[in-house]
Amino acid sequence: MKKHAVLAFSGGLDTSFCVVHLREQGYEITTVTVNTGGFSPVELQRIEKLSPKLGAKSHHTVDARAELFDRYLRYLVYGNVLRGNLYPLSVSAERVAQAAAVAALAKSIGATALAHGSTGAGNDQVRFDVAFTALAPELKLITPIRTLSLSRAEERAFLGKHGFEFPEKTQHYSVNEGMWGTSVGGRETLDSWSTLPEAAFPGGEISAQLPIRSLTLEFERGVPAAVDGRAMDPVALIAHLNDLGRSYGIGRGVHLGDTILGIKGRVGFEAPAAHLLIGAHRELEKLVLTGKQQFWKDTLGNLYGQLLHEGHFFDPLARDLEAFLHSSQQRVSGDVKLSLHARGFTVNGVRSAYSLMDAKTASYGEANRLWSGAEAAGFAKLYGVQQILALRAGEHE
Repeated sequence: MKKHAVLAFSGGLDTSFCVVHLREQGYEITTVTVNTGGFSPVELQRIEKLSPKLGAKSHHTVDARAELFDRYLRYLVYGNVLRGNLYPLSVSAERVAQAAAVAALAKSIGATALAHGSTGAGNDQVRFDVAFTALAPELKLITPIRTLSLSRAEERAFLGKHGFEFPEKTQHYSVNEGMWGTSVGGRETLDSWSTLPEAAFPGGEISAQLPIRSLTLEFERGVPAAVDGRAMDPVALIAHLNDLGRSYGIGRGVHLGDTILGIKGRVGFEAPAAHLLIGAHRELEKLVLTGKQQFWKDTLGNLYGQLLHEGHFFDPLARDLEAFLHSSQQRVSGDVKLSLHARGFTVNGVRSAYSLMDAKTASYGEANRLWSGAEAAGFAKLYGVQQILALRAGEHE
């Protein structure tokens, strides 16, 4: 059988090296670029032209933005998932979605191998490896960059010998853009003390004099459905909020956390839509869900985010958690009123047909119709009985 490898292809230095290297190893190559929101039309055209020049037999561009939301991002919204209460799992979700799309195409065209260009240092190698081996265990896994351990200078030299010039990048920061957020890396993210300057973010420096902008978001069963009364599909809505929020510097930060490989890492990010939607969604849930629902959603939502981030998306536990998160959203419908200002936003109000806040029945700290004062006194006494007994027992120590 002819050796046929399907390569996850970004058109950058690493994956371009993979095409030429695999061709030298006797492979017929199909390249696949999976668009999860990080490619402009011009960039996609550049990639499509580059692939055959490098020697690939064919190239496929897969628009996976709708799939990214339906299969992954909706559950991050349902669970209000921000890693470390700060970082939206943009890269995590995108890599799993990309790997799944590449594996599906490889199986459909009868390939014999799957390849990616991740190094041996980061999280992406694990996400691609796990997805490829889980979804297509019969296909050989090839990882040229990790296996050969070449420097980027050595990759450039290799490609140069084959007539392909890849100039060394002169930017001070590496930027990875996607639908759910943009990650930013640079010298300031290499330690835990340095401050990442505003100019490093895609939105650049933000004026403190920006006018306050009112915004209303509508959710239907937990899914973002409209902005200021205008219905949008989730992909268009997220793109709109990214453009709007970026102009205000919303959703920026620097996350410090644990990598899959066990070391500490630090990364800058800009994720306006993710922060606006999760912030609004959380406040709406406070209105329509019970306290116990909110507690377990926080707990299980964080667990779901951990599974996705750490490459365990295909563990059956993730499907169990998705079922819980989906069930929790049946009454999460309503409007959230926000105001946007420089570098942040405020939730000003929420409303829903399923509101559990009923002033006609009871008002916090005021009179109510559900119980009498005597009943409240009895409840308060019983509520503290165990503490009374514990303190009494401690007197004998």
